[in-house]
Amino acid sequence: MTGRTVVSEQELGEHALGTEVVVLLAEDGTALGTHDKATVHTSDTPLHLAFSTHVFDDAGRILVTRRALDKKAWPGVWTNSFCGHPAPGEAFEDAVRRRAARELGFTVTDITPALPDFRYRAVDASGIVENEICPVYTARATSTVSAAPDEVMDHRWVDVAELVRAVAATPWAFSPWLTLQLPLLYPAGPDAPSPA
Repeated sequence: MTGRTVVSEQELGEHALGTEVVVLLAEDGTALGTHDKATVHTSDTPLHLAFSTHVFDDAGRILVTRRALDKKAWPGVWTNSFCGHPAPGEAFEDAVRRRAARELGFTVTDITPALPDFRYRAVDASGIVENEICPVYTARATSTVSAAPDEVMDHRWVDVAELVRAVAATPWAFSPWLTLQLPLLYPAGPDAPSPA
């Protein structure tokens, strides 16, 4: 899948006017159109485009965040650094920078695809479904975290090995996408070098 999705001028205009939309996808990953982000996640969420980012600091620690309790899906669980949905026509790298600033109030560099073909479907305890083609990126933090409270209620910089052990011991405390991504990012186990 490429970093850009071809969409209509009308769809680009909707995002520019402040209506955040997600790109709906066919099973083969081709764009079908868009849907309002505020109402797309239901018990029958259509397949759509997203991304997931794992941010590292200069010491090689990974940033994990705890989702705000007001989040519609998986409130209060620990997860990777941040996720998001690229706007129609937006390059993934630009979307990663935008969400880093919006959710965590910081800037990132060295944005690198780690799992470009990652896809998952999961259902939370309330019945809300995530159904995403969700390329996974790594990045490096270049400033300190200033989290948006409507997105993130807590955050920690941890060693990768510590995170892998925590997810293995208590998978229910973490987002399903993180529990699926970690073994793919670290197939050699928790002591493998970080992908960043």
